[in-house]
Amino acid sequence: MSTPWRIGILGGMGPEATVALMLRLIEATPAKDDADHIPLLVDMNPQVPSRIARLIDGRGEDPGPVLAEMARGLERAGARALAMPCNTAHHYAPVIREAVSIPFIDMVDLAARQAMAKASDGAPVGVMGSPALQQIGIFDAALARYGGRAAYPSDQPALLRAIRDIKSAGPSDAAATILGTAAADLAAQGARVQLVACTEFSLIAYAAAEKAETIDTLDVLVEAMIGVAFGEASGPQKGEGTANAGA
Repeated sequence: MSTPWRIGILGGMGPEATVALMLRLIEATPAKDDADHIPLLVDMNPQVPSRIARLIDGRGEDPGPVLAEMARGLERAGARALAMPCNTAHHYAPVIREAVSIPFIDMVDLAARQAMAKASDGAPVGVMGSPALQQIGIFDAALARYGGRAAYPSDQPALLRAIRDIKSAGPSDAAATILGTAAADLAAQGARVQLVACTEFSLIAYAAAEKAETIDTLDVLVEAMIGVAFGEASGPQKGEGTANAGA
């Protein structure tokens, strides 16, 4: 097995989701010994300004400069590519790409492409995540690139409450119930394929999987990281799109 690229992770959004990404990456990597695993540089920075406060409430510090500096630090430390397990923070992906000369693995774009490969013609793809996702439209744009459209659960405040509860106290039955209700809502809207598009929800993704065919964006990112690290996929170069990352 060839020596894999060292990948930098912009983490801490939230901390448990970042650890979940690393655990899933270890489990999915075809390793026979320690040396076969992907070397990681992890900037676990829970002090990244709140994406929700900035994008939904219109208050607080801009996360963009903080994320850009994290990316530069990871590149300086030897990262050959970057990954970020926070869907909402992908709103700042252009800022991150501009800050570095190494590839940024875009899980939003990759998840949208994977969803469109499974969705029926004309049917929407469900998106379960922070209400900020609907507000800023990053999944709308990503799905549109592949000829699709997004659908969102009706009760967005409940999703936000569940996210905040998971960040505060960890996964719970109450949060799982909210996610399951959202998945059922989307299924009623015709969204047979649904994206678990919040890494807090990745911790309770089973609740959505009971209602529809789900794609967890965290799993999409893991697959892409393995492909990029072992040279099975070429990440995008600075200033280019993300369609080839994880292909």
